[in-house]
Amino acid sequence: MSTTNMEHSSEASNKVELARRSPASPPTLAYRLVEEMLALADIEIGGSRLWDIRLLADGVPERVLAQGNLGLGEAYMAGQWECDELDQFFARVMRAHIDEKIHPSRLVFHALRARLLNRQTARRAWKVGQVHYDIGNAFYEAMLDSKMTYTCGYWSGGARTLEAAQEEKLDLICRKLQLKPGMRLLDIGCGWGSLMGFAAEYYDVECVGLTISQEQAEWGRQRYAGMPVQFRLQDYRTLNERYDRIASVGMFEHVGAKNYRSYMEVAHRCLHDGGLFLLHTIGKNRRQSTPDPWMDRYIFPNGELPSIGHVGDAVDGLFVVEDLHNFGADYDRTLMAWHANVEAAWPQFADQMGERFRRMWRYYLLSCAGLFRARDIQLWQWVLSKEGVAGGYRRPAFR
Repeated sequence: MSTTNMEHSSEASNKVELARRSPASPPTLAYRLVEEMLALADIEIGGSRLWDIRLLADGVPERVLAQGNLGLGEAYMAGQWECDELDQFFARVMRAHIDEKIHPSRLVFHALRARLLNRQTARRAWKVGQVHYDIGNAFYEAMLDSKMTYTCGYWSGGARTLEAAQEEKLDLICRKLQLKPGMRLLDIGCGWGSLMGFAAEYYDVECVGLTISQEQAEWGRQRYAGMPVQFRLQDYRTLNERYDRIASVGMFEHVGAKNYRSYMEVAHRCLHDGGLFLLHTIGKNRRQSTPDPWMDRYIFPNGELPSIGHVGDAVDGLFVVEDLHNFGADYDRTLMAWHANVEAAWPQFADQMGERFRRMWRYYLLSCAGLFRARDIQLWQWVLSKEGVAGGYRRPAFR
């Protein structure tokens, strides 16, 4: 072995050894408090199990107690703590409801702002496109399936690969909407156009999609050139056209509680009287909760998850709820597949995006996988009609 290789090997060994130590200074009160809370989830600081954590710097417990997940996430991005399997760590934390035991004093303003202000105005709606969706199509091509489907796959039907799970989901949506040749489908929040492309190819429908991402629109226009698929850079609030069917897959999380009713009014005025509207959205178990501050700052600016009650209030008097389908457990597997793809492709993005971005993305994907695994958040598909389907609506059988 060369001297250079020996030096690298020694340096790597030192880093591993450092990673398994607790902070050098004596445990603080904050350390003891965090240690006691983690014990409720059978997590140890400095333990050797995959879900145990290792503190690599002093001050992490203090940040967590003061800032909750914002402090925890920023400390992870900075390399101040480590865990071999973050998804297991977060699943255990959420099952033990440890998040409910921490009341960050520094986030009062964030909570008040989220509750009192409309953070999803027409002007602010474009921010998430710039921050999250426009980071580069090449990165998403590496992470997602070949159709660039950035929502929960449907594994419950027996799919074994991400590609198959996403096709199962797209086909399930088309069958729930009862698409027929010649219909016009509106996709609110169309992303890179996977649903529109699938529906146009296999169900012979004409599609119009709205997005707030320039990168998505350009990619989709090239991918589906020559097909009856139209991409528009347009806010949903400005739409006033009629369609036979409407779908919105993974966009309602960007609407915000103060706009839920307006959103449903837009869908109502744009849907033909005999039409169907499918809403696919992540949801939370409790109505009264604050958007996660770390996710808000680094991943989905101004995002907010609805509760069952929020959606119910928004559709009251506008739509009949024909069907409600929860397959949130499938999102765990989808997120783990995305994470595996990112890790495998990372060498081609390392120089451009840097280690801090990698740790941010890992924290995002694996923490969300843990939340879905703990059933702390859900994935719902609602099928809505204006006046009720004559004779009743039937959810299509699995196949």
